[in-house]
Amino acid sequence: MFKRLASEALGLSDIGVIVEPKDFGSVDADDYLFHEDGEKIFFLIKSKKDEYCFTNFALIHVDGDSAVSSKRSIKRYEYATEQIEHVTLETAGTIDMDVELKFAIGGEVFSIDVRKTFIEQLKDIYKALISIGKRQRADETCRDNAPLALGAVSSLYKLNEVASPEAISAQFQDLLKSLNTAVLVSYTKRDFGDVFAKYIHA
Repeated sequence: MFKRLASEALGLSDIGVIVEPKDFGSVDADDYLFHEDGEKIFFLIKSKKDEYCFTNFALIHVDGDSAVSSKRSIKRYEYATEQIEHVTLETAGTIDMDVELKFAIGGEVFSIDVRKTFIEQLKDIYKALISIGKRQRADETCRDNAPLALGAVSSLYKLNEVASPEAISAQFQDLLKSLNTAVLVSYTKRDFGDVFAKYIHA
């Protein structure tokens, strides 16, 4: 039923529509979520050929060859490893039928046309993507600074002067492991559900 309604709304063009939360279970992307790990959809754009599914963990792109083909390619871009960049929202002119959301993730550039009646919802996802990108860059800076922190901490770490080289090495390795674990836990964020919840208004 949903696919028929979406098709009617889209007409002959490939302009996308925003799927309401009550219909998330009816889209193809839902089949590829890691529900077992707590992954859930926060925002979804559907056109005749494609679905752009924003979850708390990743962007899932259900890429269709054409509007008349059932063949789909499923592509996944994890926020933990793929930087979101160059987010822009191009609003519609007087005679335009669509607005355009653009961004890059994992080296892939997306340009998504959406029916202009959904501009308010697109403002929400625009804010969320901008915020995720900012947090990713801040986390990257923290990870880059970790070796400097390690050097500073190791210089202050009191080593036993009478210890063997093996014992000193073991002490340093324990320190390195502890710091690396702390950095990864603190500055490699996987779940961005809080960001989406802040900006996405269902």
